[in-house]
Amino acid sequence: MFSVLTLFLQCLKECHGLPLINGQNCDPFATVSLVGPSRNDQKKTKVKKKTSNPQFNETFYFEVTRSSSYTKKSQFQVEEEDIEKLEVRIDLWNNGNLVQDLFLGEIKIPVKVLGSDSFQAWYLLQPRDNGNKSSKNDDHGSLRLNICYAEDYVLPSEYYASLRNLLLKSSEVEPISASTAYVLAEVCRDKYDAILPLVRLLLHHHKLVQFITAVAELELKDTQEANTIFRGNSSATRCLDEMMKIVGKHYLKVTLKPILDEICENPKPCEIDPLKLKEADNVEIHKENLRYYVDKVFSTVVQSSISCPTLMCDVFCSLRRLAAERFPNDPHVQYSAVSSFVFLRFFAVAVVSPHTFHLRPHHPDAQISRTLTLISKAIQTLGSWGSLSKSKLSSFKETFMCEFFKMFQEEEYIESVKKFLDEVSSTESKEPSVMSESVHLKEGYDLWRPYESATSNSICHEPPCSDLVREMYKRAQGRTRIGKKNFKKRWFCLTSRELTYHKQQDKEPIYTIPIRNILAVEKLDESSFNKKNMFQVIHVEKPLYVQANNCVEASEWIEALCRVNKCNQRRLSVYHPSAFLNGNWLCCKATSENTVGCTPCTAGVPADIQIEIDGDRETERIYSLFALNMAKLQKMEEACGSIAVYQGPRKEQDDYSNFKIEDSVATFQTLQQIISAAEKLDEHHDRYRKKRSSSAKYGSEENPIVGKIS
Repeated sequence: MFSVLTLFLQCLKECHGLPLINGQNCDPFATVSLVGPSRNDQKKTKVKKKTSNPQFNETFYFEVTRSSSYTKKSQFQVEEEDIEKLEVRIDLWNNGNLVQDLFLGEIKIPVKVLGSDSFQAWYLLQPRDNGNKSSKNDDHGSLRLNICYAEDYVLPSEYYASLRNLLLKSSEVEPISASTAYVLAEVCRDKYDAILPLVRLLLHHHKLVQFITAVAELELKDTQEANTIFRGNSSATRCLDEMMKIVGKHYLKVTLKPILDEICENPKPCEIDPLKLKEADNVEIHKENLRYYVDKVFSTVVQSSISCPTLMCDVFCSLRRLAAERFPNDPHVQYSAVSSFVFLRFFAVAVVSPHTFHLRPHHPDAQISRTLTLISKAIQTLGSWGSLSKSKLSSFKETFMCEFFKMFQEEEYIESVKKFLDEVSSTESKEPSVMSESVHLKEGYDLWRPYESATSNSICHEPPCSDLVREMYKRAQGRTRIGKKNFKKRWFCLTSRELTYHKQQDKEPIYTIPIRNILAVEKLDESSFNKKNMFQVIHVEKPLYVQANNCVEASEWIEALCRVNKCNQRRLSVYHPSAFLNGNWLCCKATSENTVGCTPCTAGVPADIQIEIDGDRETERIYSLFALNMAKLQKMEEACGSIAVYQGPRKEQDDYSNFKIEDSVATFQTLQQIISAAEKLDEHHDRYRKKRSSSAKYGSEENPIVGKIS
């Protein structure tokens, strides 16, 4: 049993009486931070123009884990925290546009004083001790907000089995709108409440791709025009957004962080809006600076397909297929379906707000923020497949951006985008555009540096010496004894089409495995052959077992093979970490050689960012959302029952909260199951609370003292 505290700054509502700046109303915005000894999470509101009484009405969420209650790190790498030392800090700033932002005032609220019930109050803004940034006015104005926290008590795993199974089977329900996961997203007023724990849970259990595919297909049924594909704020788009934030962190780090560091630490002037230029500014130099940054970011992105996480590739592949099926006469929709996410909702967002993706420690100042905004706009446009035709230049909202984009009227940009999207969303049946011969192995080359062949798109990893891979055993199954003679020295060559191995350098391969036939590439337990640094290439025949010279080479081979194979839709989700010897699998003791694997494959996430998600923790959060919306679920159930039984006129839409009921019978059954599972969890929680209040000693770990003793 442990507890999770979710802090809801339910609404940063408004400010009143902010000071004038140079006799005029300011352009205020707020930064909202949760600050403690081991964290400083910061979020930012939108800028409100020319007002001393801004209306923000924005919501923010922070999640922490009670001290001594949870031993793992979350996927956000938040360790156990002492809530007594946490505080919410809200800073008000005047947007300086091209100069430094001006501090207006702040409030600080210790988390320990908050109750579980929400409350709304006005706070007087206070000056900051830092004299060089504080306002000179005595009256800093006031701020109104609504703030609370919710604390979830997570029960042992077996208590969540019923609700968890309903959620995990959602992608199998037809129609998907009658599934538990879909109902969850629809029943919550703010989709963010539901989508984040749902994505984490489905990701943890390897069910996310199937669910996103199903809800995307449902959304496409209602999409009438190809140019509006995936542009709304639906369950499908929100799921994908959250998935990319979680899974794509490392991808952004290896692609964007170096260039963003350059822009932020050594900025060049890039303003090209005539209304924002100063007299001494040279617009042509600014254009060249902006062009340099845009080209560098763009080239980095379109050359990064090999680093794109496998899970993202799987989803992009599904979106591409669904879009092509929905609009078969539009040749560009298969690209726009993917670019609408990878460019518009991933890279462009990360460029304009690098601090929210942990690419920069703080939000940039006004001048750098403006540069990043211009770069982001350019990347969005370059990434929109087919949008660079001359007939579409007039569609730019700003004339100066239209003029700037005349510098990009080269076919190579469009072709680069198309090639990149092909690489991150290719299907199994798609053959390489160039059918090339295998590149043979030679001595003297840098071992792990992939390069583009002059005559092909092949990726070749060439060893510097003859002892790259000492021994290989390719047919272990069915043998009762493993001897030294079964291991042979071999040379390997990897291209984008196949893996080959050779007896000697520059000789014809003795065996070839097409990349499309590789089902998984994983480490092999040392206990299998009493040898270190081994990995296995599982393909349509029997596994190929390989021993590398050292652990570094083994890891690099695994990574290289996984990257070229990540768009193979036949990849396995589970595997056997040991060999099949003496009539059974050494790992799970299964006696059939064809038994399904016993361990989840690891190739979906880069090895250096293992995402730890606690499924019980996420299921508890989902249960609490269902419990909070129980009245709404019961109204839906009543509406479904009346439709299914009488087939008469539906009740007013408000009676089931704008819920789209495609199949009343299936939805009714799902709602009954959700309500039943939630009620059982209610009983378990009530039983726990009674036991805790009656048996736990006041002041113990199970029943700590809250607040100060007077």
